[in-house]
Amino acid sequence: MIDILQKGGIVMYPILLCSVVAVVIIVERLIYFWRIKLNEQAMIARLRATLEKGHYDEAISICETNPSPITNLMRMGIEHREDPPNVLRDYIVDAASMEIPKLERFLSALGTVANISTLLGLLGTVTGNINAFGVFGQFGAWGSSGQLAKGISEALITTAAGLIVSIPTVIFYNYLVTKVNHIIIRLENRVNDMVYMLGARRGK
Repeated sequence: MIDILQKGGIVMYPILLCSVVAVVIIVERLIYFWRIKLNEQAMIARLRATLEKGHYDEAISICETNPSPITNLMRMGIEHREDPPNVLRDYIVDAASMEIPKLERFLSALGTVANISTLLGLLGTVTGNINAFGVFGQFGAWGSSGQLAKGISEALITTAAGLIVSIPTVIFYNYLVTKVNHIIIRLENRVNDMVYMLGARRGK
């Protein structure tokens, strides 16, 4: 690993940094989405049972002690349950809008890392070729073959390293963006269910 970094030149270090940042963001987001999905169904069932009994304070307490996109929406709906349905819907929609930045957290940074990795690989290619052709400029066609090989090696290694970091990062970025979009759609469906449930409960 150290040998590859040395052969790739100084550009390899920012590429390595990009890979570390990408891995940290991907792991953090995957764990976050796994947790909210794991708790969602059980939490909805628990809150529904509590609301059917009319225990609104208990339901709010459950939401506050188990923060997640869906429980934050539920809490907002419960707190404004006495408002007309159209007003209640507006409150819940606003709460859903507040959850979107949390879902999209770090995704723009991940996309930036994917782009930068490719550009850094290209930069390494350019600097490596400059070093290689510099040998010709200094020593002519009979210049040091070792120096020439070193420049070409630097160009190829940094290109490969940039792509190795960029390709999986782009794949995970697209996957996570799709995941966020699906969650947003699910939250919108929850808004409709919640308005109907609270409205039906109020009508009793």
